[in-house]
Amino acid sequence: MDLNYLGDVVGIVIIVYIVAVIIFYLIMMAVAYQTLAKRKRLDHDWLEDEFKMNVFTKPVSILVPAYNEELGIIESMHSLITLKYPETEIIVIDDGSKDNTAALVIASFDMVETKRSINTDLQTEGILGIYQSQLHPKVFLIRKDNGGKADALNAGINFSRYPYFCSIDGDSILDSNSLLRVMRPIIESDGQVAVAGGNVRIANGNDIHFGAMVQKQLGNHPLVLMQIIEYLRAFMLGRIFLSRFNMVLIVSGAFSIFNKRIVIETGGYAKDVIGEDMELVVKVHAYIRKNKLDKRIEFVPDPVCWTEAPTSLSVLRKQRRRWSQGLFESLWRHKYITLNPKYGRLGFIAFPYFWLFEAFGALVELAGYLYMIFAFFTDQLNTEFALLILLTLVIYGSIFSALSLLIESWTTNNYLRPMSVIKLVLISLTETFWYRPVTILFRIEGMLRFIFKKQEWGNMERKGLGRDSNQ
Repeated sequence: MDLNYLGDVVGIVIIVYIVAVIIFYLIMMAVAYQTLAKRKRLDHDWLEDEFKMNVFTKPVSILVPAYNEELGIIESMHSLITLKYPETEIIVIDDGSKDNTAALVIASFDMVETKRSINTDLQTEGILGIYQSQLHPKVFLIRKDNGGKADALNAGINFSRYPYFCSIDGDSILDSNSLLRVMRPIIESDGQVAVAGGNVRIANGNDIHFGAMVQKQLGNHPLVLMQIIEYLRAFMLGRIFLSRFNMVLIVSGAFSIFNKRIVIETGGYAKDVIGEDMELVVKVHAYIRKNKLDKRIEFVPDPVCWTEAPTSLSVLRKQRRRWSQGLFESLWRHKYITLNPKYGRLGFIAFPYFWLFEAFGALVELAGYLYMIFAFFTDQLNTEFALLILLTLVIYGSIFSALSLLIESWTTNNYLRPMSVIKLVLISLTETFWYRPVTILFRIEGMLRFIFKKQEWGNMERKGLGRDSNQ
């Protein structure tokens, strides 16, 4: 076969694929814009309705799994204690940390051992001790043998007393009204919503004191700035669209609410996967379908959870390959849902979307970059096709990022100042040329780790929120 002909076929396939992604993203962007604009018009008075806040809100157990989180755990706990929510209990689960996480929590909140019992609905590693704060009686610490994040969360579920639990990463900070906002669809639907995921944004560069944002601002670290853009785009485009049609497969482990009874009946968090958050959401979807329950899973764009983003390529690499590996694990484990008529839109839209655009998209994009390199530096491939690929990649990456920023700033109470938005839009135009190729390689590495069954989280080094986490 003529190599030039084969090269043209490959080029056409790449272009058609990226154009298909662009069309799908345009649809998602239109739905996201419509949803955000509607929420902006309707949301003004809801949080001020004290009657609804006190009478209809349901108590929530807040679970904070922590492994070597001494740099950020205290700030995170302060933000949870000051939440504007009628009834909560805060449960920190120290998963065999090797640093001073447990000692710091005990000392900071004047904790003593308690005899409060713990259920055994979900099997976990051994419990070493349970502590209760004398300053805040509904703040607890569980010390346990190391078993991973999923095992720590299962231990927290066993210990919790309330019908809903909220999982929060140990390095995360919540806005004071975030819990009330993420519980809103559950409250208004009278429990029809079984899972609700909140919005996650990057805290690097912001001034945090005692768990509260004192000053919200951008830093100058290009890697952090690009992740801010990426988070806004990912949440605004993908999850708002999928939530509109009850097709959400991922809610952030950094901030999400679950119906505890349903989670226990599905077996809790899986301990044999990297992406335990997505795995649990897909299990809940399957449980709802199997038992023909009138339940749904929603993403809520209003509540904000602040988290620390990687500031080095090495840490970003560990994070992104873990996300990619977790995606493949969940899709493969539940492959029976793909194109299965029993699962409706979940089987015919959500799963194919994640397989084609999220899981294998990195391979096609990498092929596009390789095609351009060979076309521009050799005479073996069609240069016109290479330019078309470059154009579609710029539209797919940089232009969509810029549009996402602008739409988000127009339709929400954005914390970003106008100059900050301009700054992010300008740097987003560079995404195609450095950030996206790098993260594509990390995603492909995650796929390879899935194929070769590598089960390792990797050490996620942190600098701590409220410190110089933008450098």
